[in-house]
Amino acid sequence: MVSMEHKRAGLHEKLQLLRSITNSHSMKKASIIVDASKYIEELKQKVERLNQDITAAQTSNNRNPLPMVTVETLEKGFLINIFSEKSCPGLLVSILEAFQDLGLNVLEARVSCTDSFRLQAVGGENEEQSENIDAQVVKQAVLQAIKNWSESSDEQE
Repeated sequence: MVSMEHKRAGLHEKLQLLRSITNSHSMKKASIIVDASKYIEELKQKVERLNQDITAAQTSNNRNPLPMVTVETLEKGFLINIFSEKSCPGLLVSILEAFQDLGLNVLEARVSCTDSFRLQAVGGENEEQSENIDAQVVKQAVLQAIKNWSESSDEQE
């Protein structure tokens, strides 16, 4: 007898837990189970949507990864390195425009645009420019130029 009451209390406790997890307002055992199965189906749909979103994000990142950028401060100017595993038509123009907007003169540059994109440039501040710029400002300007280029090339596809 004690065993039967113990089982019943355990079952009641489990149903209450299931009821609270699934936000069921029903007092009947069958209705709580139906609510729980609906809740599980909703969770499955959410997981499926999240998996689709993750796959889409990974595909877009793999399809068009943004180039890596490093900027180092030199004695008079900056060493700017930009690398992408893919060819990036039009990117060089965007980056050079960013240099011009900053007032950087390109003192020396090596560029490769065939199978990959690689730019190594030494930029010096314009003598006439009154405000000093640092490596972080240069990097942000280059990253913004890359972002703008990426958005415009995505629109053209």
